[in-house]
Amino acid sequence: MSDAWLGSGGLPGRDSLPKKAVSPQAILSVPDFNLQLTLESGQVFHTEQDGDLWKILCGADLLTVQQIGDQLEIFSGREAGVGCYFALDHPMSSIYASFPADAYSQAALSQCRGMRILRQPTWECLATFITSSMKQVAHIRQMSLAIRSRYGSPVRGSSIHAYPDPSRLASLDENALRECGLGFRAKNLLGTARAVDGGEVDLEAWRALPTDELREKLCLLPGVGRKVANCVLLFAYERLEAIPVDVWIARIATAMRKRKTSPLKLEEYSTRRFGPYAGYVQQYLFHHARSTGKLPGQ
Repeated sequence: MSDAWLGSGGLPGRDSLPKKAVSPQAILSVPDFNLQLTLESGQVFHTEQDGDLWKILCGADLLTVQQIGDQLEIFSGREAGVGCYFALDHPMSSIYASFPADAYSQAALSQCRGMRILRQPTWECLATFITSSMKQVAHIRQMSLAIRSRYGSPVRGSSIHAYPDPSRLASLDENALRECGLGFRAKNLLGTARAVDGGEVDLEAWRALPTDELREKLCLLPGVGRKVANCVLLFAYERLEAIPVDVWIARIATAMRKRKTSPLKLEEYSTRRFGPYAGYVQQYLFHHARSTGKLPGQ
């Protein structure tokens, strides 16, 4: 196992876990849930698989879980926190029923059934998506690792480093973040961290805002355009109607619409077509397209 993602130290595999942790501390019933699909769908960048075990950094908590059939075994992390993070209370029957009836959408639903939209920590989600601009998942993971290893605090009971909070990043200079491989993204992450740390931005208070107003506020932050704002709306603020239009979603929507147009028009079209759980639909379509290489009509 590679523990590079964890920074200094790492989590041992199941065979070498402390004896008290070999048996799960809790087991959750998880119908309509697929752990691996959820964690490999491009939503989150702080995970690693070790055999059947998955380790996930969630703020200052380390979640260690594995799925066996319709059961989720928890080896570290609070039961309630795990259930919340994986959105086990989402109304999956209603979400599945909302999928468009076309063959491509139904194929995506069949392939990706059980994938959940995670409830990520707000700052961690915002910061990592600010660094995601024009980068592949592997590169985003590397930048996150460098930031956590250098500036994050150890997670309680381990040598793993959590993502640094806004005040820690705000105390740095741009060159320090550039040394983590961020390039031009360093200035944006630093500017947003300082806005949050200085009290100009209250990310948790923004939860009460309507989606359109919240998106507008997010787009005022350094490094946050409409696509990143929609990622944060969907993955941190649980606005399940939000649609991040990346290259894949643009291709899919263009093929469905059968003509090219702007990303904003494609977002508006997809919102109308995909319905109240449009964020779920787009995530399934996104993963289906990436894994098959096929677009509607092919």
